[in-house]
Amino acid sequence: MPALGLGTWRVGERQRERAREIEALRLGLELGMTLIDTAEMYGDGGAEELVGEAIADRRDNVFLVSKVYPHHATRKGVIAACERSLARLATDRLDLYLLHWRGRVPLAETVAGFEELRASGRIRAWGVSNFDCSDMRELLALPAGSHCAVNQVLYHLRSRGIEWDLLPLCRKHRVAVMAYSPLDEGRLIADRRLGAIAARAGTKAATLALAWLLEQGVCAIVKTGKAAHVHDNRFAAGFSLEPGQIEEIDRAFPPPRGPTPLQVI
Repeated sequence: MPALGLGTWRVGERQRERAREIEALRLGLELGMTLIDTAEMYGDGGAEELVGEAIADRRDNVFLVSKVYPHHATRKGVIAACERSLARLATDRLDLYLLHWRGRVPLAETVAGFEELRASGRIRAWGVSNFDCSDMRELLALPAGSHCAVNQVLYHLRSRGIEWDLLPLCRKHRVAVMAYSPLDEGRLIADRRLGAIAARAGTKAATLALAWLLEQGVCAIVKTGKAAHVHDNRFAAGFSLEPGQIEEIDRAFPPPRGPTPLQVI
């Protein structure tokens, strides 16, 4: 799984923005950001349709991720939802399929559906999103729970709570962590503290924030609606933080000092 990807939340919702959004996705792919994350929820399927158009001639070069609504996550429901997503994406497979958040459907049912999809080749791997420690422990205790490949959670410099317990738990069980909203919905770019550190490092705030996340060994997915922002995001993959810069970041955005409830958007 690539370490830096393209997010599509709030993409595919406005026809007048469609060409610009497709352009941004294709630019990201050309620059090597080959992971695209989407969901059936985004734009009520509109984001998946837009992604399908953007990758139509380059599907084999894309690591494609989508997510299922919790209320669709029964054993039969998750299979039907996946087939609808595949149709909108105009592909025969997903590289990764996630349960978008914890709902009322028993996890064993969802996992059974995921395993059937994996066995049939319609998905290569499955995982979850917005799962805290108790959810992860319950999942991992299931017979096929160890097949969970990813937990996608909110994680950025202003939201570091997962470092206390959830991130170590996922590392212990070899579950990759995928950080969504890694720039705090754009607020980090405007943060003067981060901006000052980035200026001293000779880079931009977005690049620094993403590079810091990659240093934590997680995957980061960045919403990509404008081509102008793609280059700044892509530079993060090649930017190495020095010890002094990491210390500056820790002083400005301290790590957790105890257990913290999982934050979600």
